Amino acid sequence: MPLTIINSFASWVLKQRIHQIELFLKYPNEVQEELLMNLIHSSKNTVLGKQHEFATIKSYANFAERVPISTYEELQPLIERTRKGEQNVFWETPIKWFAKSSGTTNAKSKFIPVSNEALEDCHYKGSKDLLCLYLNNNEDSELFLGKSLRLGGSSQIYEDNNTFFGDLSAILIENMPIWAEFSSTPSNKISLMSEWETKIAAIINETKNENVTSFAGVPSWMLVLMNKMLEETGKGNLLELWPNLEVYFHGGVNFEPYREQYKKILPKKEFKYYEIYNASEGFFAIQDLNNSSDLLLMLDYGIFYEFIPMDTFGTPDQKIIRLADVELFKNYALVITTNSGLWRYLIGDTVRFTSLNPYRIRVTGRTKHHINVFGEELMVENTDQAIAKACKLTQTEVVDYTVAPIFMEGKEKGAHEWMIEFKDNPADVSQFQKALDESIQSLNSDYEAKRYNNMTLNPLVINVARKNLFYDWLKDRDKLGGQHKIPRLSNQRDYLEQLKSMQFQTI
Repeated sequence: MPLTIINSFASWVLKQRIHQIELFLKYPNEVQEELLMNLIHSSKNTVLGKQHEFATIKSYANFAERVPISTYEELQPLIERTRKGEQNVFWETPIKWFAKSSGTTNAKSKFIPVSNEALEDCHYKGSKDLLCLYLNNNEDSELFLGKSLRLGGSSQIYEDNNTFFGDLSAILIENMPIWAEFSSTPSNKISLMSEWETKIAAIINETKNENVTSFAGVPSWMLVLMNKMLEETGKGNLLELWPNLEVYFHGGVNFEPYREQYKKILPKKEFKYYEIYNASEGFFAIQDLNNSSDLLLMLDYGIFYEFIPMDTFGTPDQKIIRLADVELFKNYALVITTNSGLWRYLIGDTVRFTSLNPYRIRVTGRTKHHINVFGEELMVENTDQAIAKACKLTQTEVVDYTVAPIFMEGKEKGAHEWMIEFKDNPADVSQFQKALDESIQSLNSDYEAKRYNNMTLNPLVINVARKNLFYDWLKDRDKLGGQHKIPRLSNQRDYLEQLKSMQFQTI
């Protein structure tokens, strides 16, 4: 059978990569050091390279002395120059692709440069390695006898000054190698559709009769699609539709809140779940073992890693260390230098190491409080600004608030649940709720996408707190005083549930 031959050949090709992976497993720090010097050397004639005198940097110590840690806001002026067509600013080769994502301090969206090197040697290499590691662990896999169902972003590619921007997934699909397109479903045309309801209907129509052996995407969005698929086809679970399903490749948000729901629609003990850690800025880590949540840090993707211990983060004593100096189970803020010209870039994620030989990590959160249960990347700044806008629109004052997720259950959508203490309760809480929801959408494009037609997120829920609820909560925990603050956003419900339990108590 031709497909069997294809399966065997693809497996053989991908497994050859194992030998290269073994090299950085054996010599991790040497591989990282050499990679850094190559990045510096190749960028010595860029605007940024000349500014920091890359031509005379001979060691990591030189590099760390000369190049400051950067946030997106600090790099934005250089990025904007490139977006307007200027090249050789922070990377040697022309950059025409920018991945658009939200959640920045001073802008609704950020535009992350994606070089050709990053496409080939990072993002696509990561995708191939994911398959390689999976096949290496599962010798009897028949992955390539069928197709992979992919669910990417909803944005098409837009042109601006001869540069292009869109979701990273859209950029990857636009530049996808032929072998990858052949083994994927739905078609590129459907994958790049912008209107979500139309897109989901088209995906269902195109994929329901395919032999799907794997699927890939963000758990929250994928759950919406799969529940809709079962509803449309009348099947009890996904294995009735696709009996050869064997693995789900996922990333983007924490999988744990969804695990039980996936087990219900995939009732097969040997079904595999493989996690990845990637972002617009790069592809970082891959689950390399069956039945493990630890992710192997990939060290030869054109990304040099540094780490800031969270116990010093943002303080005068802040330390920045190399991979060779990390310790087990400590939380670190991740700093990356990439083959797209992001130099000592503070990505905003926190990780901890679960193994040092090889280097394996788990993503632990963000450097700032946020909610990212559904891929919405809701920041405190977003909610503070939205509260202010809603108060202005409704002539209301807010004393305090906190927000937590309502996790998806069964086919029910997720939502955000708020506890808000008003100075004077609004005459119409629903009016305030509507104003708040719309304000958040205007400030955060990821939240806006999840709220579109209630596809993933239902409207936010507001609990009106009794007088002094937050004060009493702090008092109960012996945390009265200016240095103690109400946690605004959390990916868990602990704080909210504690407050709700005290709602009708008088202390």
